[in-house]
Amino acid sequence: MLTAFRRATKSTLGLIVIIFVGLMIMIGFAMGDLTNLGVGGPNLGSNTLASAGSLEVTDSEMSAAMQRRLAQAREQDPEATYSSIAQDFEPILQQLIDQKALQAFADKHGFVISKRLVDAEIASLPGVRGLTGEVTSQSYQQFLAQQRVTDAEVRDAITAALLQRLLLTPAASNARVPIGIATPYASMLLEERQGQVALLPLEPFTAGLNPTDAQIQQFYGANRSRYMVPEQRVLKLARIGPEQVANVTATEEEIQAQYKANQDEYGAKEFRVIKQAVVPSEQVAKQIAQRARAGQSFEQAAKPAGLGPQDVSVGEQSRQQFADLAGETVASAAFAAQAGEIAGPIQSDLGWHVVKIESARTEGGRSLAQVRDEIAERIAAEKRAAALADIVNKVQDAIDEGANFNEAAQAASLPVTTTPMITAAGVARGNASYTFPEELQPALRSGFELSPGDQPVVDQLRGEQGFVLVGPAQVEPAAPAPPASIRDKLRADWIRQEAIRRAREAANAIAAQAKGETSLSEAVDGLDTPLPPVRSVSMRRIQLTEMGNNVPPYFRAIFTTLEGATRAGSDPEGRGFFVVKVNKIIPGNALNQPRLIAQVQAQFGEPLAQEYAQQLMSAVRKRVGVERNEAAIAEARKRMTSPAF
Repeated sequence: MLTAFRRATKSTLGLIVIIFVGLMIMIGFAMGDLTNLGVGGPNLGSNTLASAGSLEVTDSEMSAAMQRRLAQAREQDPEATYSSIAQDFEPILQQLIDQKALQAFADKHGFVISKRLVDAEIASLPGVRGLTGEVTSQSYQQFLAQQRVTDAEVRDAITAALLQRLLLTPAASNARVPIGIATPYASMLLEERQGQVALLPLEPFTAGLNPTDAQIQQFYGANRSRYMVPEQRVLKLARIGPEQVANVTATEEEIQAQYKANQDEYGAKEFRVIKQAVVPSEQVAKQIAQRARAGQSFEQAAKPAGLGPQDVSVGEQSRQQFADLAGETVASAAFAAQAGEIAGPIQSDLGWHVVKIESARTEGGRSLAQVRDEIAERIAAEKRAAALADIVNKVQDAIDEGANFNEAAQAASLPVTTTPMITAAGVARGNASYTFPEELQPALRSGFELSPGDQPVVDQLRGEQGFVLVGPAQVEPAAPAPPASIRDKLRADWIRQEAIRRAREAANAIAAQAKGETSLSEAVDGLDTPLPPVRSVSMRRIQLTEMGNNVPPYFRAIFTTLEGATRAGSDPEGRGFFVVKVNKIIPGNALNQPRLIAQVQAQFGEPLAQEYAQQLMSAVRKRVGVERNEAAIAEARKRMTSPAF
């Protein structure tokens, strides 16, 4: 409601770190979201960008902060680069300087943030706890990796955030504007203004405007830059896709070889219920095997060796499962024996094994006829991918040897297509029905990045659509459109320009004539051009604030014009002009509006709190002493905001 007054009370130096409540702010602080101010001189080392007291902001700290800022930017725009965040360099540096200044101030005055307090804040950070809900070393390391920060950086950021909470927040909390200051502003909101508004739309001023060819040509000559046609190109394209390898299929020999080589996938699987005794001595193993073969149960045979039923029961196993458990040698012997037989003793790294096969069964398995089509499709897909890669390599080899587009395409017998003259957006200005193929968008981008003399390039298409060879065949630089091709637009623009000139002159004439005793209606009536009726308005300033950003420009003009004066202005959307005259100003009186005064006090509280925090931070910087190494900062800015950084 009181946006205008809030803006008026904000410091011209801008925002500083104000009130940080909640742990998410700490993460924001670590990611370099805040802006502050730094001062001083360049008496520092080449690797030091700035100092605050005995603490330094180093080049490596700034580099890490810029990397984190880029990661943030790429969450919104995956193609963001360091150049995209160049404007954030100074705010991030200033934030780091103020972080060091607060730490230096706290150190100087014995204000210590304990490790225990920092640990407690770390445990409360979102994302630090693991799946069990507990903070573990592993979960914390995963958090650091996700945020791209080190433990030291997190602790420094939390320490700085706690210092701000404990030092700045008390100074900025509960900022109150006295009633004596808020009352005049509240009274200003109740000020009432009465006046008139005359609107001058452009349409009436276009009457009779019919430019000659000479006038259109002159207008075109003076405004050529307004009618620039972007660069256009004719692109040559050669698809390298599935159609080039459609005849590649699997042979019968390949299908059979694939089937035989993948019996684990296609063959029947055997499962066996196994019992085994594993002992360290071959002699003991032979005794177990002898008793088991003599008719004792396997449990009874293994009992003298100190093995119970739970020690010898393995359960149902596939060959691979048992090999993982007992080793390949033991598994081979176990799966070579028949159901009910005893195998062993067999030696492994674990000791000596005696194995009994309780039962055996087979499961699944598909014949060659059942999986022929599946195998054929798999082999064909692999062969086609390899064949496609061979074509791409052949084309690339030709390019590397200096071949032009036609020679490279001919080397692989690729069909060539040519686009019409198109813009970088894929639009053909001379053919509204033309649409550049969506699947070839990578080629469109590359085709406009290449210089006319560059060799063609091979771009990979999305998904499984293959590749495309692209090169510019013809380049037409950006230039003003020929007048004949845009004559209707030139005529319309000339008429609009003349209508604007006429309307502006009429608005200024009305404003000049309506001063003093002459009413705005009388001044409008004296104009030859018919205009909408003059409007009478009466409103309070508070109504403007209630409209927010939707205040008509003539209402704003009424509240910036003196009583009895007139003012002419233009519509920001280019629809015409207006003239206002203020007939009477009635001052407001908020003495009987305590609620409004309280609202003004509340609205002024936020900028006042910001001012308090800013002034305290400024005092902190002066107390600890801040120096900036402008030469090192300039070098770091140049390096860290370049695309190659």
